Amino acid sequence: MEHELKPFWNKIFKFDWKFGLFLILIICIPRFILVLHANETASYGYIGLIMVISTIAPFLFLSKFGRNKIGIKKPTNYRWLIIAFIIGIVCSILLYFLGETLYGNSYENWYYYIGKSYNIPTEIDQQSKLAMFGVMALTGMTFSPIGEELFFRGIVHSSFANSVGNKRASIIDSSAFAIVHISHFGLIFTNQQWQFLTVPTLIWVLSMFCVSILFYRCRKNSGSILGAILCHSAFNLGMIYCIFYPIIGS
Repeated sequence: MEHELKPFWNKIFKFDWKFGLFLILIICIPRFILVLHANETASYGYIGLIMVISTIAPFLFLSKFGRNKIGIKKPTNYRWLIIAFIIGIVCSILLYFLGETLYGNSYENWYYYIGKSYNIPTEIDQQSKLAMFGVMALTGMTFSPIGEELFFRGIVHSSFANSVGNKRASIIDSSAFAIVHISHFGLIFTNQQWQFLTVPTLIWVLSMFCVSILFYRCRKNSGSILGAILCHSAFNLGMIYCIFYPIIGS
């Protein structure tokens, strides 16, 4: 019988909801704290480290059989890779219009607040802005989509799915993803003090939950974790574009 976990870990854990909860606790709690610290200090080095750990987790814990089970394999439906990318772009733009309609250029607008962390100079020529956008877009389309999808829609989802099935597992991994993103927006640091924005946070968390469900659907329909990564990557591209151009101004 093949096991999802490598022989060493298989002696310690079972690939079930307890293992999934263990992963969420050891990754998401430190991540939440580190993102809050980064928002306060503008030092984001450790966030990259968390993404690297999230990326290598499946390769550290899982056997070849386990990695295949979580979707690290060739897609079975390549058409869904294109659909996944379109879904990601559309969702990010819709979320921009929602924030703009409700809150305009205020810290209650999730994209506006997140954009402040990019430290885009107020006086910047178009060529420099385009170059900065390119760097941020490339980073945003690779590091977090790969790390977060391998972690949330990959190893965490599949461990819970072994215990409660795919539908409930998707709700669990999407909830964890949404809650951890309160550290990116919701509990904000502005004017040298912390503030919790109740209603905007609820909207933001619900939005992150919904896009997470879509990320999972893209994984399922494409037959590969690549579907989720591409959808997430496109979402980040749309978000970064909206921050650099409609919000910051062209």
